[in-house]
Amino acid sequence: MDIPLEVEEDMGISPEEKVMKAQSHSSEPAAVAHLGTGVNVILTLIFALCLSISVFAGSGVYAQGPKKILSIEAYDMLNTVPDTYLIDIRTRAEYQFVGHPVGAYLFPYVFYTNTLGRDGERVCYLFNAKNKAFVQEIGKVFKKTDNLLIIGRDGTRSALAAKELVEAGFKHVFDVEDGFEGPLFPSFKDANKDKFYRQLAKRNKIFGYNHRRHYGWQWWGLPWTYVMDPKYLYPPDLAPRKK
Repeated sequence: MDIPLEVEEDMGISPEEKVMKAQSHSSEPAAVAHLGTGVNVILTLIFALCLSISVFAGSGVYAQGPKKILSIEAYDMLNTVPDTYLIDIRTRAEYQFVGHPVGAYLFPYVFYTNTLGRDGERVCYLFNAKNKAFVQEIGKVFKKTDNLLIIGRDGTRSALAAKELVEAGFKHVFDVEDGFEGPLFPSFKDANKDKFYRQLAKRNKIFGYNHRRHYGWQWWGLPWTYVMDPKYLYPPDLAPRKK
């Protein structure tokens, strides 16, 4: 006669050992259930975390920084994307005497001063007086959801201005990184390469060395002008002067 397996396993086992064996079998479903509950808790926490990140991102807490584009991309956006505006953040003097893109709104990020100083090896009048009303004045003219293309001389000031606008809650800010005139020729993003080729250009007296207009809006041949249209000038300058 065949003896059932479970009976065969129990033969020769003391009563105490049988009780312990029964308890171990009965605890297995509870352990599995507990493990399942733990996994569910972890999954719930992960879902909640992802949802929180999504909410914060949508509310602007983790706002995306300004996107860098070239002048030709900016010009294409002006022609094809609704609610897109070009903001020239250079000084008044640059806007008037160097020229500016057609249809560019003037909102100086900094102002020229009458202080004579040095910019590297060059002696020049400094333009380091920060326009404290920069963001406020832009907010009076443009919506937080407009596409704002920020252009300066060579991408240096525009990067700072664009970052400040993003931090102020503007959703779609673009930094025109090659600027209106472009950086001094030659120019490379890699610091070591930039230093090396500038040394070569200087030593060999390369035409155009340390001059602009080898990059940027003007280099691309995009439309620009010297005409000062009041529609695009810095709004506070148009306000009637107090007697």
